[in-house]
Amino acid sequence: MALFGLFGNDRQMATTTYSAKESASDKAARKEADRSAKRRNNHHRTGATKADRAGQRWADAERERQEGRPRRRGWFG
Repeated sequence: MALFGLFGNDRQMATTTYSAKESASDKAARKEADRSAKRRNNHHRTGATKADRAGQRWADAERERQEGRPRRRGWFG
């Protein structure tokens, strides 16, 4: 006996009522993929910036070492 149509028609409801909605597992997988892509891009962006700044510091230090002048370390130094 189907209790007021609630039991036994889940396949029919799935094809009609929930056909246009995204499943919870698909939504979770999509969100995780978005988060991992964002994390990967952020890591690449900050890592490239850090490497660039380290390279600039090395080039400045090497230039000062070759020219023989002391390096400025602060406002008055």
